[in-house]
Amino acid sequence: MAISLAGCHVPAKIDRPALRDDAPLAGIDAGSRAGWPAAEWWRAYGDPQLDALMALALRGAPDLAQARTRVESAEQNIRVAAAQAGLRVDGSAQVERQRMSEHGLIPSQFLGFTWYNQADLGIQVRYDFDWWGKKRYTIESAIDSARAAEAERSAASLNIQAMVADTYFGWLADQARAQLADRLIAARERALRIAELRVKQGVDLPDTVQQARADLAGARQQQVALRGSAEIRRASLATLVGVSPAELPTLTPRPLPDVTPGLPTDAGTDLMARRPDIAASRWQVEAALRQTDAARAQFFPDVSLSAMAGLSSIDMDKVFSTDSRVFSLAPAIHLPIFEGGALEANHGVSRAQLSAAVAQYNATVASAARDVATQALGAKQLADRRAQQTVQVDSVQTMLAAARARAARGVRDDRESLATEAALIQQQDMDAELHGQALSTDVSLIKALGGGYRAEPVASSSTPRTNGATSP
Repeated sequence: MAISLAGCHVPAKIDRPALRDDAPLAGIDAGSRAGWPAAEWWRAYGDPQLDALMALALRGAPDLAQARTRVESAEQNIRVAAAQAGLRVDGSAQVERQRMSEHGLIPSQFLGFTWYNQADLGIQVRYDFDWWGKKRYTIESAIDSARAAEAERSAASLNIQAMVADTYFGWLADQARAQLADRLIAARERALRIAELRVKQGVDLPDTVQQARADLAGARQQQVALRGSAEIRRASLATLVGVSPAELPTLTPRPLPDVTPGLPTDAGTDLMARRPDIAASRWQVEAALRQTDAARAQFFPDVSLSAMAGLSSIDMDKVFSTDSRVFSLAPAIHLPIFEGGALEANHGVSRAQLSAAVAQYNATVASAARDVATQALGAKQLADRRAQQTVQVDSVQTMLAAARARAARGVRDDRESLATEAALIQQQDMDAELHGQALSTDVSLIKALGGGYRAEPVASSSTPRTNGATSP
């Protein structure tokens, strides 16, 4: 009868929400690349310095430590939920000495004693039958939340990895450009000496010297800016890996690695399992769905069985005799009849949380697709710009060779070759800047593609999602 009464006002079981299984990336013309990033994707650049920095970052980055604590907290929530289910056994032992009132309901003179001792030893056993899944769904929700926390930890790790690689490549680009600035300063200084000699001989106007000095000051200013930027990036690296700048390993300038733009051929369908933030959102949906099931199960009766066995005696000498045995067995059923709307409100809250989790999942998928498309198209654009920049560098190099040949034959003086050399250095500086941007975009694209993360498949619930009441 209790089950029948409970079934009269139980809400329908919520159907599994429809979630998209592909990212909207169709029509993105960004070329193709071989495969997805590996788990340790930074090793593909072949830079031992970057490998050492990554090892430091993954060991001591503050953000990763914070993410680990969230995972540990979620795992403890699983233990708490599991501890509330199943069999409960308690033991008790009590010894009491009490004086009875001589003016009480039963005066002590009728009993023949005023003081007495009471000894009780026993074991209590309680088992709650989880026929409706109240405890089971709570445990499953805690497990799904822990999986979401683990995916969020992977997202935090990927974010640290990308920031370290991007900052390091920015430092390499600053160093390469600073070396070009040194060459430009040397060329500007030679041009200034020639201008001063020509003005002293009365061949050129004094403005020629002022222009040469202005060009030299501009080159020196660029050098100061690049050196300062390199120092800032080095300090940022130390912060990212969790050490002081003095403890950061010695970094040596080296050539920038080359990059190849493009997307994996199955980017639209496989991205869902490659992005840790998408995986975290998916597990949050699963956790919210289990919470709706747990809230619905609250409408059904609680069935429990309690038992007790022990020894009880007011005579300490007889407490362990067989006549002091006590036993009890108490099956119980609790039926929520009137809860003031608390059950309906709790179920409504769980439905709202599920809707919010689904909306967050859809927003995460859309954001991931936009991120991938932006980075892939940006990488392709930079590759095209670098190709044209290479043509410019080659053309100016040809011009410089011709100018030097004319100067060697005495046809023209060194001013032409110095001006062409300065133009070449500026073109090479632009090429180095574009190369650094291409590396930064490549790292961002690797991050957008998940950085080697691979989510475990989300299995559908083994419990059929029907609208009827679950039978025991």
